Amino acid sequence: MIAQWTHIDWDKFHFLRPEYLWLFLPIGLILILGVLSFRDEERWKQHIASHLRPYVIQKGSHQMRLWIHIFLMFFLSVAVLGLSGPTWSEIKVPGKILETPVVIALDLSQSMMASDIQPNRLDRAKFKIKDLLDANPKSRMALVGFAGTAHTIIPLSRDYRIINSHLDGLDPHIMPYQGTNFEMMFDVVDTIVAITDAPSRLILFTDEISEELFQSVQKYIQPEGRNVVIVPMNTTRGAEIPRLGSTAAIRDENGEVVRSALDQDIVLKLAALSQVEISQLTLDNSDMEKLAQEISTNLNFQEKEGLKEDDWEDQGWVLIIPLLLLTLIWFRKGFVIYSILFAMTLQSCDSDTTFSDFWYTKDFQGQRLFDAGVYDSAAVVFEDPMRKGVSYYKAGDFEAAIQAFSKDTTSNGIYNLGLAYYQNGNIEEAQMAFGMAVELDPNMEAARINQKMLDDVLRGQDEVSPEDATKSQTLDNSKNIENKDMEDLSGGGQEATKEDMQRERKEETVSTDIRKGKELDEVPDDIDFGNSQRMDPQKVLMRKVDDDPALFLKRKFKYQAKKRGLKPKEGAKKW
Repeated sequence: MIAQWTHIDWDKFHFLRPEYLWLFLPIGLILILGVLSFRDEERWKQHIASHLRPYVIQKGSHQMRLWIHIFLMFFLSVAVLGLSGPTWSEIKVPGKILETPVVIALDLSQSMMASDIQPNRLDRAKFKIKDLLDANPKSRMALVGFAGTAHTIIPLSRDYRIINSHLDGLDPHIMPYQGTNFEMMFDVVDTIVAITDAPSRLILFTDEISEELFQSVQKYIQPEGRNVVIVPMNTTRGAEIPRLGSTAAIRDENGEVVRSALDQDIVLKLAALSQVEISQLTLDNSDMEKLAQEISTNLNFQEKEGLKEDDWEDQGWVLIIPLLLLTLIWFRKGFVIYSILFAMTLQSCDSDTTFSDFWYTKDFQGQRLFDAGVYDSAAVVFEDPMRKGVSYYKAGDFEAAIQAFSKDTTSNGIYNLGLAYYQNGNIEEAQMAFGMAVELDPNMEAARINQKMLDDVLRGQDEVSPEDATKSQTLDNSKNIENKDMEDLSGGGQEATKEDMQRERKEETVSTDIRKGKELDEVPDDIDFGNSQRMDPQKVLMRKVDDDPALFLKRKFKYQAKKRGLKPKEGAKKW
């Protein structure tokens, strides 16, 4: 510590918080007021006879009072310097251990139905993906499907069973548009791998080995650490492309049958790129086992140790030592008054500080706002991420709630993160968050129930959207009471009497304002995505749909395409 202060690098010397140097202005004001007070004191003393002054004026040393004033100025100056954070040495931060994410991109265009690879290209790609998962690469993996548009099927997850359960239903029928849109696919992959600074790996199963792919891959790998493994799913001899839902071949504008074949020249160009690997198909699973072994071997990535930008060692804490020595004379008269005056000036020198901060903590102020129901303001004031997240959640700002809950690593914080994800419509992320909460606290039954519910949703149970809900038919007898009497099974067929007819009529069911979800084959064209008036979720019934993940994905992709305005490129191939 002493060596650091005796060998100061003045070329690097600066203050981490230079805005606090403005506090020297109130210190100068206090100094001026002190000097003026001494002059006034000397002036009125002149009106007292010199032989009476010892009896009229309280005894004390004028020089001692002057020294106390000087010590106070020195005390405040040292405090300001320490608060400003003097520094001249950078901090070397040890590298963090990061995990490499892996994304599988599967081409779902119609050309993948060609049969030059048996049984067809798409089915063989599915077999290879299953072989890769069975080999247990141990990393978090995501699955992306693309054709004319690109969509995330499964986000990053270690639960390979979910990926396996969705593979069988994947085919060109579920995609909103046909074609091969590499640009949109790489955009989706980029959003997935951007969550970490670790190198990522993209495993691309496609039969469209073209110049467009080369250009897109070359652009994607420009940031260092992005690796691409391309698995060509066609052969050099090629095959005819069947029509969607038919065995007849697709024909181009000239009436010629369209064939899809592997372009070896493009393969060589791709293989020449430093961060690209071409994986040739094998009859067994040895190719995928080798790839899984390579992924697991390079699973963890450690950031290089080095000097981080704007990370400097704050040396201001050393000034606490002289401050402690100066506090030994704190009991002297005038010190407390001056210190209170100085502390009050802090409120006007920091724009982020309010007068309430002088008396209450941020969390206490936030709790007062929260109790008053002003959740949005409370969220801004709270410092505790749990309370901040709850406030944003109450205010309906689920995106901000997700950001706040993400900073809380407790089981309760991750459970609340799952709730925020669910309310924001991120079903897959919510399911993963509830699973992490169960791992941290196996006794958290609420998280376990929610995880099971969302797992069922992802595997085939779909929650009805308020936009797809329709009112149940309202009967004329909607005010009748429900018949809760036990049914008479004794027979007899007795005729109703006049007295029976005069009784209050009872119905087997009573019409309510509850709405039943209507299953739709596709999202309606006139759906209003900006409508903020939502139906009460408690008045929407959950209804089980066909246990087919492909049906769920088809509706999901069509909904995303319409909501985001996703469309294939103009002039792109339709297969």
